[in-house]
Amino acid sequence: MASERFVVRVSKDYLVFCSGHFISYESDKCECLHGHNYRAAVAVEAPLDNNHYVFDFIALKKIARSLTDELDHKMMLPQSNDLIRVSTGERQVTVNFKDREWQFPKEDCLMLPIANTTAELLARYLGQRILKELETRHNFHPSVLSVEVEESFGQAATYTWTK
Repeated sequence: MASERFVVRVSKDYLVFCSGHFISYESDKCECLHGHNYRAAVAVEAPLDNNHYVFDFIALKKIARSLTDELDHKMMLPQSNDLIRVSTGERQVTVNFKDREWQFPKEDCLMLPIANTTAELLARYLGQRILKELETRHNFHPSVLSVEVEESFGQAATYTWTK
């Protein structure tokens, strides 16, 4: 039996964030501090509404832009990594991995409720935030939501949530 599916997707030049990070890996290693010019894309799938569209492109772009703007020009730090310890002082954030230590101005850091600042977990973080915004601000409940986070040209991770 034939069926139809409708998806809208936004990927604009302003859905970018330039951020610093490092990740732990292989249970005992940690990358050197570095950054990326990340790019995000968001897609939602749902039946057509009374206006014959899935969801308003303008509203979806606004949600995605506000969230990527929050990440822009920040040092992204994981709050729940077993190997990377993050402690926040009055004016600075101190990060430790084994015998390595970094200090950053507090206003330059963004603590994220994730285990590692990988593209995969950043995509999930954005996806969950977008879902919440769609539901609370627009009473919109997509069938499927996908968020792609590209950390460099040709190197991306996608998070897909399905109802």
